[in-house]
Amino acid sequence: MSKLPSVSSNIKKIVDPKFSLDNETLKEVMVKFEREIKKGLKRSTHSSAETKCFVTFVQDLPNGTERGKFLALDLGGTNFRVLLIHLKGEEDYEFQSKIFAIPQNIMTGLGVELFDHIAKCLAEFAIEMNIQHEVLPLGFTFSFPCRQNGLTEGLLIKWTKGFNCKGVVNQNVVELLEDALKRRNDIKILICAILNDTTGTLMSCAWKHHDCKIGVILGTGSNACYLERTTNAELFEKQNKFDDEKVVINTEWGAFGDFGSLDFITTCYDKEVDHHSLNPGNQIFEKMLSGMYLGELVRLVLVHLTSQGHLFNGQISKQLSTQHQFFTKFVSEIETEAEDSINVVRKVLIDLGINEPSDEDCVNVRYVCESVTRRSAHLVATALATLILRMGDPDITIGVDGSVYRHHPKFDDLMTKKVKELIPSNYRFKFVLSEDGSGRGAALVAAVASRQVQYTNS
Repeated sequence: MSKLPSVSSNIKKIVDPKFSLDNETLKEVMVKFEREIKKGLKRSTHSSAETKCFVTFVQDLPNGTERGKFLALDLGGTNFRVLLIHLKGEEDYEFQSKIFAIPQNIMTGLGVELFDHIAKCLAEFAIEMNIQHEVLPLGFTFSFPCRQNGLTEGLLIKWTKGFNCKGVVNQNVVELLEDALKRRNDIKILICAILNDTTGTLMSCAWKHHDCKIGVILGTGSNACYLERTTNAELFEKQNKFDDEKVVINTEWGAFGDFGSLDFITTCYDKEVDHHSLNPGNQIFEKMLSGMYLGELVRLVLVHLTSQGHLFNGQISKQLSTQHQFFTKFVSEIETEAEDSINVVRKVLIDLGINEPSDEDCVNVRYVCESVTRRSAHLVATALATLILRMGDPDITIGVDGSVYRHHPKFDDLMTKKVKELIPSNYRFKFVLSEDGSGRGAALVAAVASRQVQYTNS
């Protein structure tokens, strides 16, 4: 096999200044991120913070002593899941689940109809599992923008993902589900908590890894939660707060940069992605690193390089000229291939209408993919390093879930190396892949809440 050509120096001159961020720059990002975290936690500056740092009201993590049967409801799209989890011992559990569809007319109808439909499906599941006569705790993963005022109080801010049910915005969705269950009056379910998938990821990992104190989603979108001292969380309404007491904070870090904090590192490609998105000016950090946007960032770079005559003899295809046609999965597939092979990248380019791409084209396209991925992983690492230092815990586990982390072959390694460079050498950390955060994690929130109730009553 003939030796592959090197990456073009012209490509490097254009790509490197935009996507290679040195540690000095990343440390500046850390300072800005820490500033926004502090603003989000303080009552007086919360409204002007980029990272809102919402209080989840989850204070206790699993400790391995949780036992019994628990339900989870995972609502976040056109289907929803119901799960029954039986915790038998530390790391010993069984679970059964079922997926239910939500008809289009219910997604855009009345809120009462949506929650009646969910209650009906919960009853069907309970009868099928022969648990209809038991009173079981339930954790409710509700993956829509919510303002939480308590562990069982989540007010819908706005519908997304094609939902537009009337009479739900600004209402407590836990109460709406409880009312629907009362109308049926055929099953007894105790809704213990409402949570998002980030908190679920943390809880799911903490069951096996008791030192897990950060949960991260790296998928279509991106977010993180972490354990914060209650004395720092000014929006956490509680009569008495103690220095050693913690609460899980949902950072909503995807919005970091929305008010300009990241302007000094945003590229012309980032600005174009934002301009053509469904929510211009919002979720700036997320648009620089998450699965929904990585492929599009690569495509925009390739289009620019082609217009400058550095790729494909200056000839662009219709497919590559079309928004969102360079899928993020292509980035993962291209970077999975061995360094001395370009079969995958060549196939991707041919499928995108580039006829007979040269070896140099293929090598250069892979370099662009690697550059965009590396910046993404390094930005995540920067935010995580900030949280690790903020918590001050020298030995920590970070639970991670999401398609980018699961499917990209180099993301974990890139993040790990960069976090190590950004924190003191006496700090130790490790990443663990979450197992079903929105399902098992939700059930574990219910389990921990039940454990606390039993402890309080004993």
